[in-house]
Amino acid sequence: MTTTQVRGTCPHDCPDTCALLITVVDGVATEVKGDPEHPTTAGVLCTKVSRYAERTYHPDRLLYPMRRVGNKGEGKFERITWDQAIDEIATRLGSIAARDPQAILPYSYCGTMGQVQGESMSMRFFNRLGASQLDRTICANAGFIGYKYTIGATIGTDLEQFQDARLIIIWGGNPIASNLHFWMRAQEAKRRGAKLIAIDPYRSLTAEKCHQHIALLPGTDSALALGMMHVLIAEGLVDQDYIDQYTLGYPQLQARAAEWTPERTATTCGITVDEVLDLAREYGQLAQRGEPVAIRTNYGVQRVRGGGMAVRNIACLPALVGAWRHPAGGIQLSSSGSFPLNKAVMQRPDLLQQGSRTINMTTIGDDLLKPASPEFGPKIDAVIVYNANPLAIAPDSDKVMRGFLRKDLFTVVLEHFQTDSADFADILLPATTQLEHVDAHHAYGHLYMMANNAAIAPMGEAKPNTEVFRLLAARMGFTDPCFHESDDQLAAQAFDSSHQRAVHFDWESLKQKGWQKLAMPDAPFAHGGFPTPSGKCEFYSASMLADGFDPLPAYIAPYESRASNPALAAKYPLAMISPPARNFLNSTFVNVTSLRSTEGEPRLDMHPDDCAARAIANGDMVRIFNDRGSFVAKARVTQKARAGLVVGLSVWWKKLSSDGKNANQVTSQALTDMGRAPTFYDTLVQVEKV
Repeated sequence: MTTTQVRGTCPHDCPDTCALLITVVDGVATEVKGDPEHPTTAGVLCTKVSRYAERTYHPDRLLYPMRRVGNKGEGKFERITWDQAIDEIATRLGSIAARDPQAILPYSYCGTMGQVQGESMSMRFFNRLGASQLDRTICANAGFIGYKYTIGATIGTDLEQFQDARLIIIWGGNPIASNLHFWMRAQEAKRRGAKLIAIDPYRSLTAEKCHQHIALLPGTDSALALGMMHVLIAEGLVDQDYIDQYTLGYPQLQARAAEWTPERTATTCGITVDEVLDLAREYGQLAQRGEPVAIRTNYGVQRVRGGGMAVRNIACLPALVGAWRHPAGGIQLSSSGSFPLNKAVMQRPDLLQQGSRTINMTTIGDDLLKPASPEFGPKIDAVIVYNANPLAIAPDSDKVMRGFLRKDLFTVVLEHFQTDSADFADILLPATTQLEHVDAHHAYGHLYMMANNAAIAPMGEAKPNTEVFRLLAARMGFTDPCFHESDDQLAAQAFDSSHQRAVHFDWESLKQKGWQKLAMPDAPFAHGGFPTPSGKCEFYSASMLADGFDPLPAYIAPYESRASNPALAAKYPLAMISPPARNFLNSTFVNVTSLRSTEGEPRLDMHPDDCAARAIANGDMVRIFNDRGSFVAKARVTQKARAGLVVGLSVWWKKLSSDGKNANQVTSQALTDMGRAPTFYDTLVQVEKV
């Protein structure tokens, strides 16, 4: 027997981007574990990725190209050869492109976060083809925009510093489920005497283990941040020296914050005045004593109408109290802006020979149903889906399904399994998993460049995404040299090796070591140097004003709430959020038997008062509905959900739910204030016993 150990990287949409060690015995991966030498992974994997071998060798893996033989959505296919598949795809796309290549749309997101198997050869192909561009907004775009207006780039507190903080505010996230290695640092800080405060409408697993949980109303985070500013300024808990040297617009911020009294804030957020006062005072007083105070904010904050502004407001707080002076102070939303990525080299936008329209992935339900028009452009005639599962994850799901049911829509899906979206494919192609291909990774929760080596040969006839698009490019006559580059050649270009943060990046050495830390300072903004136009933390942003936004922190009410839309709330009185289930990652891992068995079945957490008003008992099947649609789940009576809020942990594959539906039946295609991102947590529903 030949046993080897191969270095890899977790590819999934998670901040932790873990370093993997894959044990291979005679060509078979027998174990996937965390690298104990990697400082952030520390030998620990989440439950999901520890089962990666089970996922790779799953009996339902797609192994051969297939062509649809039944109706769309039925999931009936026949096996064909790769030559047949590539010929048919190239012929169909060529015919459409001859009329207007903008009628072709790629649909992809973060099924892999890799720089190679994500958007490299695929984007080269679509740019050369002249296809529509996809605005990839569905996760973090609103928060990124709000953060960048304030800080300048998605740069923040290093994960490896959080254990030294004296106060950690976990704002809009559940790191036990979605950011395990940050949670390990937070737990260490707690052991050293730090206080942990969770701000979340739902009493998540993380909130249960914090010293305090502030259960505000969904979509009111920006108001709470403004209320904190009011108290900090009114009670002299700000760092005036830091403000004077390293911020812009403090006098204007003072006037705005003065409007947000603790009483107004408490009423808006649905919490007590004492919660507002105590939170601000604890944060400000610790900082004033020279103690490091840190905020870990996550993407739940920004999935509402005012999501971009919410993140902006929260991002102002560390500069107000001088928290950036300390390595363990400040804020982290994402570390992705720290990485010197070579996106232009990888994706080659210069191959686009003429202008192309952009389609927002969040509004795919509406856009697939639109006819051609001067404003919209050509009707979408073809969709190529890879690294995504739109039938499960896109909002307003009934419209998404109606779009993919169109008989005249040519759909190609690259996948590991026959997902909800795969059932609607005309051509279904088998893709390799992370154990079967090469990739280069950055992270959005730590500061390490990462390498993934192929541990095993591809299963069946599966091919990497890159190879599929190379084959299509060749069949369509694209002779540009960039379509001949190997995966290793692509990976070697992923990072800008001349950039000071890259520490002399070299792909071959990265492959051998597995990971390499960027050359970032421990406290990135201790002495200012923000990558904003002014070089300062911008409380007042001229860029926002130029872009049509309020240049100061503000509160933007949800689309759907009792306060902002009382008529709608009279009909649908319950707010609904659908955060990630612990054993799934978006819609990935839902079909892994051991993980789905642990998760059980779709459930809806409801407060006892809301259940009593509807004669719903624990374990009853309930229907959750609004004007957009409905789905069924099993009620779980619990005080984890505050009164007036229901929580459906997601995202289930529809085909694995009892009614063939999931939470996105009721979510909206309405977009956020900035970033054109989704408003998944800005949803009103009614619930009734089935």
